[in-house]
Amino acid sequence: MSKPNQAKSESEWRAVLSPEQFRILREKGTEPAGTGKFDKFYEEGVYTCAGCGTPLYKSTTKFSSGCGWPAFFDAIPGAVTRHEDRSFGMTRIEIACTACGGHLGHVFKGEGFPTPTDERHCVNSVSLNFFDDKSK
Repeated sequence: MSKPNQAKSESEWRAVLSPEQFRILREKGTEPAGTGKFDKFYEEGVYTCAGCGTPLYKSTTKFSSGCGWPAFFDAIPGAVTRHEDRSFGMTRIEIACTACGGHLGHVFKGEGFPTPTDERHCVNSVSLNFFDDKSK
């Protein structure tokens, strides 16, 4: 895992991220629904930021929401920052990696999923890497 560094320039981010990772993590893009490698992935382990390697989510908080993107009901404490997003004529809560500022997706509340938080962190697979518990 690389050392978190929010102070990278645009060219430095372009050098270490794929074009799709740059579009999503740095330009706040979204991958098409149902196309991400972690949407229907349920192995035990930890999901980290694809930009800086910071652990973001434990597999124990992942659930099937049917939304077309990986869904988590909670993040590792302090790993994810929330910001108001007023793009596309609506107000949503954007989530980003606290360490590097990389865009992860959005969080939705009160949808009625049977989870402890009644939240759905809707995260782009491209924003994540995965490490299984066996690799420790």
